[in-house]
Amino acid sequence: MLEAMKANARVRGFTHLFAPVRPNEKHLQPFTPIKDYLGEPRADGLPRDAWLRTHVRLGGRIVKIAPYAMTIVGTVAQWSKWTNRTFEKSGVVAVAGALSPIFICLEQDYGVYVEPGVWVHHAL
Repeated sequence: MLEAMKANARVRGFTHLFAPVRPNEKHLQPFTPIKDYLGEPRADGLPRDAWLRTHVRLGGRIVKIAPYAMTIVGTVAQWSKWTNRTFEKSGVVAVAGALSPIFICLEQDYGVYVEPGVWVHHAL
């Protein structure tokens, strides 16, 4: 898929591809800041994250963190429905599959999820 994206960009005359990447294993460490997550490479120097590692192996270079790549705001009822769980108190809560914890505020009836991402540059 990544090679097809790069080929498509080349055919259209682009010399660079910047990919907004969602690290696919970050959800295993939701309370670890993205900077720290990226700062722990494997012994061979490649990223621990499999999807980022794939990009790097195919010539990509991690260039920047996108700390607010996606933000989702909803009521506590919406978050309960989306996550299939109840929230008993306000605070930060890890949820299966989420890269970062969700902030739940029962008093004001909202939850906020802010997901980080990573920009990867591929010179074409």
